[in-house]
Amino acid sequence: MTIREYIDSRDESIRPRLNAVYDTIRAAIPEAEERLSWGMPTFWKGRNLIHFAPAKAHIGLYPGAEAVEFFAPLLTEYKTSKGAIQLPNNRELPLGLIAEIARWSWERNRK
Repeated sequence: MTIREYIDSRDESIRPRLNAVYDTIRAAIPEAEERLSWGMPTFWKGRNLIHFAPAKAHIGLYPGAEAVEFFAPLLTEYKTSKGAIQLPNNRELPLGLIAEIARWSWERNRK
């Protein structure tokens, strides 16, 4: 299953948001390999760089603990945990921030 097929298999009401997250990450790190890992859309380069998936009230963005720690000053409006960021469905998606996190994850893995 491709990431687009994954998104198309989700509830119609969340698809536009999932597509926005997918398109944003794909544009930010077009060199990354796309796959499903842990049952989630994943961008990969030698390891999982960033995942995303829908939940009942949010989209989970999973860039890993280092990214969440690095971007903590910009994530104060969001619920976070060790390696996850919850993007509430009742708020506009922070697409610029998502792109920045994706690029940071890509660059961090290049070293």
